[in-house]
Amino acid sequence: MEASKVKGLITAGLAVSHVEVVDTTGTGDHFNAVVVSDDFKELSLVDQHQLVYRTLGNYLTNEIHALQLKTYSKSAWEKTNLEV
Repeated sequence: MEASKVKGLITAGLAVSHVEVVDTTGTGDHFNAVVVSDDFKELSLVDQHQLVYRTLGNYLTNEIHALQLKTYSKSAWEKTNLEV
């Protein structure tokens, strides 16, 4: 699977303001993703990740073997980037 397809699935399933997806091994089955969405406001980290997992559906268990996620609300993302 291409990183662009993973990004497209996430973007189609959530109201995102920023998404980065990187294929970490070059094999199309291990990815790192940063997802920024106000859909995450007031949700626990587990609930945020579950929202992203739902956008990937069966790809998560069949074609995607590993997914490292960093999820942020828009305000948390802006704050994080100011601290860098």
